[in-house]
Amino acid sequence: MPAEIAASATVFVWNMSLAADLAQALTYNSGLSASTSFSFIMYVNIAAYKFISLDNLEELRPQYQALCEKLGLKGTVLLTPEGINMFVSGTRKHIDDYLAWVRSDARLADLEWKESLSNEQSHRRMLVRIKKEIITMRMPLIKPELGRAPSVDPKTLKRWLDQGHDDDGVPVVMMETRNAFEVDVGTFANTLDYRIDKFTEFPAVAAAHKDELQGKTVVTFCTGGIRCEKAAIHMQNIGYDRVYQLDGGILKYFEEVGGDHYNGDCFVFDYRTALNPKLEPTETVQCFACRAVVTPRQQLAPEYVVGVACPHCAKSAGEQAADADAAAAR
Repeated sequence: MPAEIAASATVFVWNMSLAADLAQALTYNSGLSASTSFSFIMYVNIAAYKFISLDNLEELRPQYQALCEKLGLKGTVLLTPEGINMFVSGTRKHIDDYLAWVRSDARLADLEWKESLSNEQSHRRMLVRIKKEIITMRMPLIKPELGRAPSVDPKTLKRWLDQGHDDDGVPVVMMETRNAFEVDVGTFANTLDYRIDKFTEFPAVAAAHKDELQGKTVVTFCTGGIRCEKAAIHMQNIGYDRVYQLDGGILKYFEEVGGDHYNGDCFVFDYRTALNPKLEPTETVQCFACRAVVTPRQQLAPEYVVGVACPHCAKSAGEQAADADAAAAR
């Protein structure tokens, strides 16, 4: 092994127990001494958002882009008139430097974030974009910074789900705000899933089911908190009496509680595709062709070819052929 590698070998690993085993194997197989120093790098992935008026977006965008590139960060930052949304990945020091800079803006001084670790950066490039909304709902009367819907923290929610009701004895109902393909990867037990394909469909769904949910405590949830916050505010606006958002979303619930009352994994919008309740990446992937979620079991099907096709592609093609046959028979 070259001297420069022997002096400091950098290896990407999932956890420190694996790191120790790998270091031992490298030492044994390379003939290095046991005192050889190995450096194991883990990447920190942060997810954060805040609803707050931002009026200097054109000025902020190049500042964010320049700093992220300087620090070698990768991910996405969305700047909007209603606030900021970000998912950024980098080394511990560079993430800390980035967050210190972001929070030096008085409007974002109380920004909170969620963290997970990985052996490579969660995104392939760094993008800073200006958009109209943090998450598109097309409900301009919703201004979360003027008043949030009540929120329930993960530990309190777990207690409610354990006992089957909230602290006032009212039955608790969980309501999805995510898209159907995300829900299929995992969700809370006995949740209300209205199979929406995009968030702009949620207002109509909430209105259609309002009467049947009277007398119950409804808890909206999503991946990280953005969609369920907007959803809960809208539901209050149209007359829901008892509605909460899960503070921090599923990822915060995983971080503080684990997987109690949750079935499966949580879909995330980066290369990892899904995280388990330990916030570890799973074997679930997205199809390169149709972008559908493909579970480990589905990857065993003959229709699954990495980077080419999956069972969902085959099903879609079959349905199209059946439609064509039916049209020809008419």
